[in-house]
This record gives sequence, C-alpha cells and structure tokens, in this order.
Amino acid sequence: MRPDSLAELGEFGLIDRIRSRFPAPSGVTGIGDDCAVIPQRSGNDTLVSTDMLVEGTHFLREDITPYDLGWKSAAVNLSDIAAMGGRPTATFLSLALPANLDPGWIEAFMNGYADISGRFDTALLGGDTTASPDRICINVAVLGECPSGKARLRSSAMSNDLICVTGPLGDSAAGLKAILQGVERDADVQRLIERHYRPVPRVPEGLELASNLYVHAMMDISDGISSDLEHILEASDLSAEIDVDAIPLSAVLKRVCKRYGWDPLALAAGGGEDYELLFTCSRQAEMVLTTPHFVIGRILSARPGPGRRITWRGGTPSAAGFDHFKKR
Repeated sequence: MRPDSLAELGEFGLIDRIRSRFPAPSGVTGIGDDCAVIPQRSGNDTLVSTDMLVEGTHFLREDITPYDLGWKSAAVNLSDIAAMGGRPTATFLSLALPANLDPGWIEAFMNGYADISGRFDTALLGGDTTASPDRICINVAVLGECPSGKARLRSSAMSNDLICVTGPLGDSAAGLKAILQGVERDADVQRLIERHYRPVPRVPEGLELASNLYVHAMMDISDGISSDLEHILEASDLSAEIDVDAIPLSAVLKRVCKRYGWDPLALAAGGGEDYELLFTCSRQAEMVLTTPHFVIGRILSARPGPGRRITWRGGTPSAAGFDHFKKR
C-alpha cells in the first residue's frame, strides 16, 4: 500500500526508496552506510558523506551561539568518517543565509568550524552560498580515506560479536531536553548542553578500532542506539540482545534526570546525537582493545521474530530513535 505522506513513509522508508532507484556500481558502497566508499588506484578508499542542518529542525538560532553551530556543523560530518574507521581529509560547506544576518555572526560561525576542523587537520576546500528568505540552512560534504577494503561497514557484524560503545550515552539528548524545557542552567545542565552543542567526533578511536581485524561493524550514534543498532542488524541480517544495566550513563546525566524526573534510559537509548561509536567485535578482540569502551550486549545468530531485532534484557526503553518525518 502506498503511504499517504512522508510522516507515514518515515525517514528511513524514504531513504530505502531512493536507494532502490540508485544501486551502487560494483565495488562501491553507496546509500545506506555512514559514508559512501569509493575504491581508488592508490590502494586507499575514498570516503564521502554529507549532512544538512536546518534552523528550527536541528538548531534554534536564538539559543545556540554561532561558534557552537559552526563547531557542530563540522563535527557531525567528521563523525561519519570516524564511523568508518577513516581519516577525514577535507570538507565542503554550503550556506543558505538570510540577507539581514550580521556579518559578525558568520565570522563566529567560521571560527567554530575552523577550530574543530583544525583539531583533525581537515581542510575546507569549497562550497556554496545563497540567500534564504528567513532560516539558516547548512550543508557539509566531507571527504576521508582509509586503506582499501578496510572501511568498517554496518553489514559486517557477526554472530556472537560483543556490542560496544565508546562512551556514555544520553548526555546530548538531555542537553536538548533542558534547552527545550527552559530549565535552570546550573553547572550540570550546562555540561549536558555543551555535549549537545559541541560533540567531539571519535576519529582517533575509529582509526584504532579499525586497525583490529576482529572489530567488525561500526557506526556513530546519531539517532540513538535503539535506532542505530537496528541499522547494523538489518544490514547484517542478525539480531541482538542488550543489557540495559550495562548502558553507560554519566554521573551528570543521572543527577539532572533525578532532579527533573526524566528517564535516563530513554534519553540514552533513543535520544541520539552523542556521536560516540557503536561497534561489534569478537570476544578475543575486546579483551585486547585499548580504546575506552563499554560492552552493552551481544549479537545473536537469528532474528527473534517479526518486528524489531533487539531484545532488551532488564527493561525496555520508552523512547525510539529519531526519525525526521515522525511526530515526537
């Protein structure tokens, strides 16, 4: 049955329809992973990804500083390269801006963009600018590289793999919740807001993890593990069991959630925008990894039944992952 609207089709249904019209050429990884992977003659693969931030959907101009917005615009794209186990090399920035925007705003935006790009030695090589009637729209394309055939794909998970994350989850979602609810911005709340506005892509961690042959599937956590892990499981045609008590939560998140009666598990599992890495690996590999990480579950060999592929042990999160076309 044909959906009546984008809300009914959903963000990932839309992506699936587009992907079916544009199958990737042989040897190329196209739509459906964190990056496209294009083989090169040099023995490296080129990684390509793009992301868009729209005022009112991804950020509130009256709350976020232009510096933080510039930082985040670059960081979320650099994170896609980290998710493949690659090294970022360049970005291209396109901006749609209202004509009455203060030039000082642009300067501060570019300062933030430059600071996070410089941290990972990533050059800005071009882009485009155009006028917008009222809202700011930002699009970033990012290039990276990795040794040929070594990109970590969502489709590479294996039965009996452990499921791991590189850091605490839910801080960014709690920061966004604090912004939207207008709670008092004490030191704890400000820390969560900073995690939302200034994520740090896990590029060194991704490179180190990808150097281990027994680290299999990997992606960054942008929509929440309840959604992002589903992408790995669907691509690998497997299922998983997650130990709810093993999901890492920061002390700051716990304190703020207790104060305001928020559910930390819902924020950690369904909130997203943590930009930590989610990866699967063999038990032997996990024992020798030097990258800080938390084991939160394991990959199962078969799908448990119709519907979602994740079994939650110790409780079920009350929030699903983010979908741009679904009402929340």
